[in-house]
Amino acid sequence: MGNHLALVTDETSLVIDYDMPLLLEACQAIGIRAEICSWRDPDIEWDRFDAVLLRSPWSYVESLKDFLEWCEYVTDVTYLFNPLPVVRWNLDKRYLADLAEAGVPVVPSGFVAPGTDAAQALRTFLDRHATAREIVVKPTVGAYSKDVQRFARSAQTEAAAYVAQLLDQGNHVILQPYMDSIDTYGETDLILFGGVYSHAIRKRALLLPDGTVDEPTQDARTVRDAAEDERAVAVAALDAAAAHLELQEPLLYSRVDLIRDADGQPLVLELELCEPSLSMPFSEASATRFAQVISARLEEISRTRKNGRS
Repeated sequence: MGNHLALVTDETSLVIDYDMPLLLEACQAIGIRAEICSWRDPDIEWDRFDAVLLRSPWSYVESLKDFLEWCEYVTDVTYLFNPLPVVRWNLDKRYLADLAEAGVPVVPSGFVAPGTDAAQALRTFLDRHATAREIVVKPTVGAYSKDVQRFARSAQTEAAAYVAQLLDQGNHVILQPYMDSIDTYGETDLILFGGVYSHAIRKRALLLPDGTVDEPTQDARTVRDAAEDERAVAVAALDAAAAHLELQEPLLYSRVDLIRDADGQPLVLELELCEPSLSMPFSEASATRFAQVISARLEEISRTRKNGRS
Protein backbone atom coordinates (compact mmCIF):
# COMPACT_ATOMS: atom_id res chain seq x y z
CA MET A 1 0.00 0.00 0.00
CA GLY A 2 0.97 3.64 -0.32
CA ASN A 3 2.61 3.45 -3.74
CA HIS A 4 -0.23 3.84 -6.26
CA LEU A 5 0.61 6.74 -8.57
CA ALA A 6 -1.22 8.43 -11.47
CA LEU A 7 1.05 9.88 -14.16
CA VAL A 8 -1.14 12.55 -15.69
CA THR A 9 -1.21 13.49 -19.36
CA ASP A 10 -3.93 13.81 -22.01
CA GLU A 11 -4.62 12.14 -25.33
CA THR A 12 -3.07 14.80 -27.55
CA SER A 13 0.01 15.38 -25.39
CA LEU A 14 1.05 11.82 -24.60
CA VAL A 15 2.46 11.24 -28.09
CA ILE A 16 5.05 14.01 -27.57
CA ASP A 17 5.83 13.18 -23.93
CA TYR A 18 9.20 11.49 -24.41
CA ASP A 19 9.75 11.28 -20.64
CA MET A 20 6.68 9.15 -19.96
CA PRO A 21 7.91 5.69 -21.13
CA LEU A 22 11.16 6.12 -19.20
CA LEU A 23 9.44 7.32 -16.04
CA LEU A 24 6.80 4.59 -16.15
CA GLU A 25 9.48 1.92 -16.51
CA ALA A 26 11.60 3.42 -13.70
CA CYS A 27 8.61 3.62 -11.34
CA GLN A 28 7.61 0.06 -12.00
CA ALA A 29 11.21 -1.14 -11.56
CA ILE A 30 11.29 0.11 -7.95
CA GLY A 31 7.82 -1.09 -7.04
CA ILE A 32 5.64 1.97 -7.66
CA ARG A 33 2.27 1.02 -9.16
CA ALA A 34 2.20 3.77 -11.76
CA GLU A 35 -0.60 4.28 -14.29
CA ILE A 36 -0.77 6.70 -17.21
CA CYS A 37 -4.01 8.70 -16.94
CA SER A 38 -5.65 11.55 -18.81
CA TRP A 39 -6.85 14.46 -16.71
CA ARG A 40 -9.77 14.73 -19.14
CA ASP A 41 -11.02 11.17 -18.50
CA PRO A 42 -14.33 11.53 -16.59
CA ASP A 43 -14.37 7.87 -15.54
CA ILE A 44 -11.19 7.85 -13.46
CA GLU A 45 -11.67 7.67 -9.70
CA TRP A 46 -8.79 9.85 -8.59
CA ASP A 47 -9.19 9.02 -4.91
CA ARG A 48 -7.94 5.50 -5.54
CA PHE A 49 -4.43 6.89 -6.10
CA ASP A 50 -2.04 7.70 -3.27
CA ALA A 51 -0.78 10.62 -5.34
CA VAL A 52 -1.34 12.25 -8.71
CA LEU A 53 1.71 13.52 -10.61
CA LEU A 54 1.28 16.13 -13.34
CA ARG A 55 3.41 15.17 -16.29
CA SER A 56 2.05 16.33 -19.67
CA PRO A 57 -1.51 17.68 -19.39
CA TRP A 58 -0.54 20.28 -21.98
CA SER A 59 -3.99 20.75 -23.50
CA TYR A 60 -4.86 22.78 -20.38
CA VAL A 61 -3.89 25.90 -22.32
CA GLU A 62 -7.20 25.72 -24.20
CA SER A 63 -9.24 25.07 -21.04
CA LEU A 64 -7.41 26.58 -18.08
CA LYS A 65 -10.54 26.97 -15.94
CA ASP A 66 -11.45 23.30 -16.34
CA PHE A 67 -7.90 22.23 -15.60
CA LEU A 68 -7.66 24.26 -12.41
CA GLU A 69 -11.04 22.94 -11.26
CA TRP A 70 -9.76 19.42 -11.87
CA CYS A 71 -6.59 20.20 -9.88
CA GLU A 72 -8.76 21.48 -7.02
CA TYR A 73 -10.81 18.29 -7.03
CA VAL A 74 -7.71 16.07 -7.05
CA THR A 75 -6.26 18.07 -4.17
CA ASP A 76 -9.44 17.42 -2.18
CA VAL A 77 -9.31 13.64 -2.63
CA THR A 78 -5.57 12.81 -2.73
CA TYR A 79 -2.10 14.40 -3.09
CA LEU A 80 -1.29 16.50 -6.15
CA PHE A 81 2.31 17.00 -7.31
CA ASN A 82 3.36 19.64 -7.60
CA PRO A 83 0.75 21.05 -5.19
CA LEU A 84 -2.16 23.30 -6.14
CA PRO A 85 -0.72 26.65 -4.90
CA VAL A 86 2.36 26.01 -7.06
CA VAL A 87 0.20 25.17 -10.08
CA ARG A 88 -1.93 28.30 -9.73
CA TRP A 89 1.13 30.55 -9.36
CA ASN A 90 3.32 28.95 -11.99
CA LEU A 91 0.82 28.67 -14.84
CA ASP A 92 0.88 32.46 -15.29
CA LYS A 93 4.23 34.01 -16.21
CA ARG A 94 3.48 37.04 -14.05
CA TYR A 95 5.31 34.97 -11.42
CA LEU A 96 8.48 36.47 -12.96
CA ALA A 97 7.59 39.74 -11.24
CA ASP A 98 7.56 37.93 -7.88
CA LEU A 99 10.99 36.44 -8.59
CA ALA A 100 12.41 39.81 -9.64
CA GLU A 101 11.03 41.42 -6.49
CA ALA A 102 12.85 38.74 -4.47
CA GLY A 103 16.12 39.68 -6.14
CA VAL A 104 16.35 36.77 -8.58
CA PRO A 105 17.96 37.77 -11.90
CA VAL A 106 15.22 37.35 -14.50
CA VAL A 107 14.82 38.36 -18.13
CA PRO A 108 13.47 41.95 -18.02
CA SER A 109 9.70 41.69 -18.38
CA GLY A 110 6.80 44.08 -18.83
CA PHE A 111 3.21 43.01 -18.27
CA VAL A 112 0.14 44.33 -20.07
CA ALA A 113 -3.38 43.72 -18.74
CA PRO A 114 -6.58 43.51 -20.81
CA GLY A 115 -8.11 46.95 -21.27
CA THR A 116 -4.69 48.61 -21.58
CA ASP A 117 -3.70 50.68 -24.62
CA ALA A 118 -1.41 48.23 -26.45
CA ALA A 119 0.53 50.81 -28.45
CA GLN A 120 1.23 52.96 -25.38
CA ALA A 121 2.29 49.94 -23.30
CA LEU A 122 4.68 48.88 -26.06
CA ARG A 123 6.18 52.38 -26.39
CA THR A 124 6.70 52.54 -22.64
CA PHE A 125 8.46 49.17 -22.65
CA LEU A 126 10.71 50.09 -25.57
CA ASP A 127 11.61 53.40 -23.96
CA ARG A 128 12.62 51.50 -20.83
CA HIS A 129 14.78 49.10 -22.89
CA ALA A 130 16.40 51.45 -25.37
CA THR A 131 19.08 48.97 -26.46
CA ALA A 132 16.65 46.16 -27.32
CA ARG A 133 16.80 45.58 -31.07
CA GLU A 134 14.01 42.99 -30.95
CA ILE A 135 11.24 42.08 -28.53
CA VAL A 136 9.27 38.95 -27.67
CA VAL A 137 5.51 39.11 -27.19
CA LYS A 138 3.49 36.28 -25.66
CA PRO A 139 0.49 35.59 -23.45
CA THR A 140 1.35 35.04 -19.79
CA VAL A 141 -0.44 31.66 -19.90
CA GLY A 142 0.84 29.25 -22.51
CA ALA A 143 2.85 26.12 -23.27
CA TYR A 144 5.17 24.87 -26.00
CA SER A 145 5.79 28.34 -27.53
CA LYS A 146 2.09 28.76 -28.30
CA ASP A 147 1.28 32.30 -29.54
CA VAL A 148 4.85 33.53 -28.97
CA GLN A 149 6.13 36.03 -31.54
CA ARG A 150 9.36 37.96 -32.09
CA PHE A 151 9.38 41.46 -33.57
CA ALA A 152 12.11 43.86 -34.69
CA ARG A 153 12.12 47.21 -32.90
CA SER A 154 11.25 48.84 -36.22
CA ALA A 155 8.03 46.77 -36.42
CA GLN A 156 6.29 48.57 -33.57
CA THR A 157 3.00 48.86 -35.48
CA GLU A 158 2.84 45.13 -36.11
CA ALA A 159 3.92 44.31 -32.56
CA ALA A 160 1.31 46.64 -31.06
CA ALA A 161 -1.37 45.07 -33.24
CA TYR A 162 -0.37 41.63 -31.98
CA VAL A 163 -0.39 42.77 -28.36
CA ALA A 164 -3.87 44.23 -28.94
CA GLN A 165 -5.02 40.96 -30.50
CA LEU A 166 -3.89 38.95 -27.47
CA LEU A 167 -5.47 41.46 -25.08
CA ASP A 168 -8.77 41.33 -27.00
CA GLN A 169 -8.76 37.56 -26.49
CA GLY A 170 -8.66 38.15 -22.73
CA ASN A 171 -4.97 37.39 -22.26
CA HIS A 172 -2.49 39.18 -20.06
CA VAL A 173 0.63 39.80 -22.15
CA ILE A 174 4.32 39.70 -21.33
CA LEU A 175 6.91 41.78 -23.21
CA GLN A 176 10.63 40.93 -23.10
CA PRO A 177 13.77 42.01 -24.96
CA TYR A 178 15.05 39.32 -27.29
CA MET A 179 18.37 38.14 -25.88
CA ASP A 180 20.86 37.68 -28.74
CA SER A 181 22.94 35.20 -26.74
CA ILE A 182 20.31 32.52 -27.27
CA ASP A 183 21.30 32.42 -30.96
CA THR A 184 24.85 31.34 -30.08
CA TYR A 185 24.89 29.98 -26.52
CA GLY A 186 21.33 28.72 -26.51
CA GLU A 187 19.10 28.21 -23.48
CA THR A 188 20.07 26.06 -20.50
CA ASP A 189 17.26 24.03 -18.91
CA LEU A 190 18.17 22.66 -15.47
CA ILE A 191 16.11 19.79 -14.05
CA LEU A 192 15.95 19.18 -10.30
CA PHE A 193 14.25 16.41 -8.32
CA GLY A 194 13.47 17.08 -4.68
CA GLY A 195 15.48 20.28 -4.97
CA VAL A 196 18.62 18.42 -6.08
CA TYR A 197 20.18 19.08 -9.49
CA SER A 198 19.78 16.07 -11.79
CA HIS A 199 20.83 17.14 -15.29
CA ALA A 200 20.54 19.86 -17.90
CA ILE A 201 20.14 20.35 -21.62
CA ARG A 202 20.94 23.04 -24.15
CA LYS A 203 17.94 24.16 -26.18
CA ARG A 204 18.59 26.09 -29.38
CA ALA A 205 16.67 29.24 -30.28
CA LEU A 206 13.09 28.53 -31.38
CA LEU A 207 11.96 32.08 -32.27
CA LEU A 208 13.20 32.62 -35.80
CA PRO A 209 14.13 36.03 -37.29
CA ASP A 210 11.23 35.89 -39.77
CA GLY A 211 8.74 35.80 -36.90
CA THR A 212 7.92 32.13 -37.13
CA VAL A 213 8.39 29.69 -34.26
CA ASP A 214 10.30 26.45 -34.70
CA GLU A 215 8.79 23.33 -33.15
CA PRO A 216 10.43 22.43 -29.78
CA THR A 217 11.21 18.89 -30.94
CA GLN A 218 13.85 16.60 -29.50
CA ASP A 219 16.42 17.62 -32.10
CA ALA A 220 16.33 21.17 -30.69
CA ARG A 221 17.99 19.80 -27.54
CA THR A 222 21.45 18.52 -26.71
CA VAL A 223 23.14 17.42 -23.52
CA ARG A 224 24.69 20.19 -21.43
CA ASP A 225 26.13 20.19 -17.92
CA ALA A 226 24.97 23.38 -16.24
CA ALA A 227 27.70 25.79 -15.16
CA GLU A 228 28.11 26.75 -11.51
CA ASP A 229 26.64 30.23 -12.00
CA GLU A 230 23.62 28.69 -13.72
CA ARG A 231 23.09 26.25 -10.88
CA ALA A 232 23.32 29.09 -8.36
CA VAL A 233 20.64 31.12 -10.14
CA ALA A 234 18.41 28.05 -10.41
CA VAL A 235 18.66 27.44 -6.66
CA ALA A 236 17.99 31.13 -5.95
CA ALA A 237 14.86 31.02 -8.11
CA LEU A 238 13.53 27.90 -6.40
CA ASP A 239 14.31 29.31 -2.96
CA ALA A 240 12.41 32.48 -3.85
CA ALA A 241 9.45 30.46 -5.11
CA ALA A 242 9.43 28.36 -1.94
CA ALA A 243 9.49 31.48 0.24
CA HIS A 244 6.76 33.19 -1.79
CA LEU A 245 4.50 30.13 -1.66
CA GLU A 246 5.46 29.23 1.93
CA LEU A 247 6.39 25.67 0.91
CA GLN A 248 7.44 23.31 3.70
CA GLU A 249 9.62 20.99 1.61
CA PRO A 250 11.46 21.05 -1.73
CA LEU A 251 9.32 20.60 -4.81
CA LEU A 252 9.13 17.08 -6.15
CA TYR A 253 10.31 18.27 -9.55
CA SER A 254 11.27 21.55 -11.15
CA ARG A 255 12.86 22.93 -14.29
CA VAL A 256 14.62 26.27 -14.48
CA ASP A 257 15.20 27.73 -17.95
CA LEU A 258 18.07 30.23 -18.20
CA ILE A 259 19.59 32.42 -20.88
CA ARG A 260 22.60 34.73 -20.64
CA ASP A 261 22.47 38.50 -20.98
CA ALA A 262 24.87 40.68 -22.98
CA ASP A 263 27.36 40.51 -20.09
CA GLY A 264 27.17 36.71 -19.94
CA GLN A 265 25.17 36.59 -16.69
CA PRO A 266 22.46 33.90 -16.39
CA LEU A 267 18.86 35.12 -16.19
CA VAL A 268 15.69 33.15 -15.50
CA LEU A 269 13.61 32.90 -18.66
CA GLU A 270 11.02 30.57 -17.17
CA LEU A 271 10.49 28.58 -13.99
CA GLU A 272 8.60 25.39 -14.89
CA LEU A 273 7.00 23.87 -11.78
CA CYS A 274 3.72 22.48 -13.04
CA GLU A 275 4.07 20.12 -16.00
CA PRO A 276 7.51 20.56 -17.56
CA SER A 277 9.22 18.35 -20.05
CA LEU A 278 12.15 16.92 -18.07
CA SER A 279 14.39 15.85 -21.00
CA MET A 280 14.96 12.41 -19.49
CA PRO A 281 16.13 10.84 -22.78
CA PHE A 282 19.23 13.07 -22.49
CA SER A 283 20.29 11.74 -19.07
CA GLU A 284 20.50 8.00 -18.75
CA ALA A 285 19.75 7.63 -15.03
CA SER A 286 17.42 10.62 -14.63
CA ALA A 287 14.20 8.59 -14.69
CA THR A 288 15.55 6.34 -11.93
CA ARG A 289 16.59 9.36 -9.88
CA PHE A 290 13.14 10.86 -10.25
CA ALA A 291 11.40 7.57 -9.39
CA GLN A 292 13.48 7.28 -6.21
CA VAL A 293 12.46 10.79 -5.12
CA ILE A 294 8.82 9.95 -5.91
CA SER A 295 9.08 6.75 -3.86
CA ALA A 296 10.46 8.64 -0.86
CA ARG A 297 7.66 11.20 -1.10
CA LEU A 298 5.03 8.45 -1.35
CA GLU A 299 6.47 6.91 1.81
CA GLU A 300 6.12 10.29 3.56
CA ILE A 301 2.48 10.46 2.48
CA SER A 302 1.86 6.96 3.79
CA ARG A 303 3.42 7.80 7.16
CA THR A 304 1.37 11.00 7.41
CA ARG A 305 -1.82 9.11 6.74
CA LYS A 306 -0.99 6.46 9.33
CA ASN A 307 -0.18 9.10 11.93
CA GLY A 308 -3.44 10.84 11.12
CA ARG A 309 -5.38 7.66 11.86
CA SER A 310 -3.50 6.85 15.07
